[in-house]
Amino acid sequence: MSPRRKFGPDDRPLLVAPIAKRPRRLASRLRPRVLVAEFRAGLRSRRWGLALATTVAVVTMVTAISACALMLVSHESQRRIATKEAAVLTYVSSFMTQFTSVDPFHANDYVDRVLAQATGDFAKQYQDKENEVLVQVARGEPTKGTVLDAGVERWTDDGSATVLVAVDVTSKSPDGKQVFENATRWVATARQEGNQWKISNLVQVM
Repeated sequence: MSPRRKFGPDDRPLLVAPIAKRPRRLASRLRPRVLVAEFRAGLRSRRWGLALATTVAVVTMVTAISACALMLVSHESQRRIATKEAAVLTYVSSFMTQFTSVDPFHANDYVDRVLAQATGDFAKQYQDKENEVLVQVARGEPTKGTVLDAGVERWTDDGSATVLVAVDVTSKSPDGKQVFENATRWVATARQEGNQWKISNLVQVM
């Protein structure tokens, strides 16, 4: 048998239950100041997240509005072009009908109507040949012009439109027994002056 060990008053007992200690990290996190700081940090994080989400939503909304605005502007631009094209085609078709419809008994009225709708080079050329045109109209046979088709070839920088026009001109023989038809093609340049369209150039093509 082993000898028994004697313990003195100052000796520590061998069997001592360990004292449970709270981890410093957990204890420090449970302090009021730390909890408040973490709460504020979380609150700031949520605020930043909310601000970011709001910014993204605003940017998306602005982009959508801009796209809609561009579509509306494009649509409005196309509508104005279509309206302007329809107006110039209506005018040129009406002018060509009058220009190719001749009444020998009203030669002066015919020339006056043409000059009233002429401008630029066409007005100058027609004025220079006014007397010659009067004689030809007074001596000729009545004609009736019918526009078969018309289309805008192009728009120029000054807002003028070059229009291709196909016209069928019908006339009769002096005894009225024969009817003649002549299909002609013209290139007319129309220019808007104020609220009125006028012809600035007119050329017959083959």
